[in-house]
Amino acid sequence: MPRIKLLTTKEDVLPEQAAEIDAIVATLSRVGGPFGILLHSPGLAQKVMEPGAPVRLQTSLTMIERELALLSTLREKDAAYEWAGHVRTARTAGMREEAITAIRDRNSDVSKLEPDERDIVTYTRQLLRTNRVDEALQKAMIARHSIRWMVEITATIGQYQYIAAINCAFAVEPPADAADKLPVP
Repeated sequence: MPRIKLLTTKEDVLPEQAAEIDAIVATLSRVGGPFGILLHSPGLAQKVMEPGAPVRLQTSLTMIERELALLSTLREKDAAYEWAGHVRTARTAGMREEAITAIRDRNSDVSKLEPDERDIVTYTRQLLRTNRVDEALQKAMIARHSIRWMVEITATIGQYQYIAAINCAFAVEPPADAADKLPVP
């Protein structure tokens, strides 16, 4: 149970925040997770959503590439709430179960994954564990994709690291009936 009430409807917020709710729903189709927390600071949820939406919805990444970066970030941050929704999205997009399993099992060997799977998971792990990335790995990923792609995958990791921090700090948990719960300490 979240440590504070999630604000998810116009009835939950100050009248002057109605437009903020409308903007979030117009972009994300609902107010959930971190936005229900951020609405406790009028204006903050919309300010976070606006730069985050392009990272989430308007990049050159394929859905599978984006979800590989997302799930890897969520695993590293023990972000069970976001994991429950995004693992479903990843499967719907066609992500291989081998990749999902390798990500869920935090310290698993990813060398047998497909090159993009392996490299995105490794890159995310390096960045979030050490705040650095191997230059050769980054150059190989740029050669396979582009500099724009590399910036966008890194921005995706950064965006969801922020989202994970909000949800974890306020103990936002996945629904009790979530099909695939992330094992967290």
